[in-house]
Amino acid sequence: MASQGQQGLLEGYRVLDLTDELGWLTGKIMGDLGADVIKVEKPGGDPGRNIGPFYHDIPHPEKSLTWWTYNNNKRGITLDITVPSGRDLFLRLAEKADFIIEGFPPGYLEEIGLGYGKLHQLNPGLILVSITPFGLSGPYSNYRASDLEIMAASGLLTLFGSPDRPPVRVAVPQSYMWAGMSAAMGALIANYYRGVSGRGQHVDLSGQASCLWAVTPAQANWDVLEKDLTRDGEFITGRSTTGAKMRAIYPCRDGYINFIVYGGVAGRATNKALVAWMQEDNMAPQFLLDKVWDTFNIATVTQEEIDEIEKPIAAFLATKTKAEFFENAIKRRMLGYPVATAADIVTDPQLKARSFWQEIEHPELGVKITYPGGFGKFSGAPCGIRRRAPLIGEHNQEVYREELGLSSAELVRLKESGVI
Repeated sequence: MASQGQQGLLEGYRVLDLTDELGWLTGKIMGDLGADVIKVEKPGGDPGRNIGPFYHDIPHPEKSLTWWTYNNNKRGITLDITVPSGRDLFLRLAEKADFIIEGFPPGYLEEIGLGYGKLHQLNPGLILVSITPFGLSGPYSNYRASDLEIMAASGLLTLFGSPDRPPVRVAVPQSYMWAGMSAAMGALIANYYRGVSGRGQHVDLSGQASCLWAVTPAQANWDVLEKDLTRDGEFITGRSTTGAKMRAIYPCRDGYINFIVYGGVAGRATNKALVAWMQEDNMAPQFLLDKVWDTFNIATVTQEEIDEIEKPIAAFLATKTKAEFFENAIKRRMLGYPVATAADIVTDPQLKARSFWQEIEHPELGVKITYPGGFGKFSGAPCGIRRRAPLIGEHNQEVYREELGLSSAELVRLKESGVI
């Protein structure tokens, strides 16, 4: 069992990572928690290494920023598991592994002699996590799918984009993130069960099903309002019996501000505070000054009234910077927040205070590169990045020779025959 040592809460556990992009995050999360994650790539390297963007915009399998992002904290070996000698080596690794995470099509591991039955017989405590677009069973199980297709099949795509245009995908693959997080959760739940029962199991993770958790706001909206959420662009649908829509994003001098004409106690206080601030700048029309905000009710407000209120607010916020709004939102106890860009996040004082950003050495490049650190803080052990993503076959010697005991001559023969 793992101990709460200096390497993380999962120190002492070993993970063999055979995933593609749909499951990269799973191994990354387990690595952040201290597990020894070994990324198993086909000889010559994982095709995912060719996914951009690239360091200094130079396409190269060792310079993919996408690869670096999701494969740090992993060691890397090359191995062809489709040939007998490769399978034998993999089974030797699996015998001492705690987890195997994989993203092959359903039935593939079984076809090449590495199915769960074989692995379980070899190592009864092993947890195998299979991460596929639609799961290992059902009418869609054998379908391949990209991030766009998984998002579409889950219903998540219906919520992204402007209402007057077709749906759009988010730039960073959302289905991969949801699947990766869900698979890590499934692996750790299975690990808890193993601690109780001593038995491993096979975890079957569907990317489509995992994305349904991201659509839960739409379900909650139906429960509360008996209305379907729609793609309203820069607006949100208020709790209005009239169907009025409130703007949620306003342009400002250096970007955008998230602000809504609110109801409720805190919202009405925010509206009054904003109008008072507008008055100080001589930008508050009389009808806003005269409005009785204490009785303002967004459940019965009309679209005409909302449009009238939002017009001067938009003109006022357009004169402010994000920093000005944030400072005044705190000082005046207002709801609302500036919309952060990537540059804002890198310099964010809250993230800096929590030491979120980490400088990771890339000795082959002679530089240190800034990474987002661990996803959480634990009192018992660290959670963060200990090593950059592996180079192709970087740890072949370490794993095959030092840990499995192969000789230098054997490694040469395996290399020459294309097994590693």
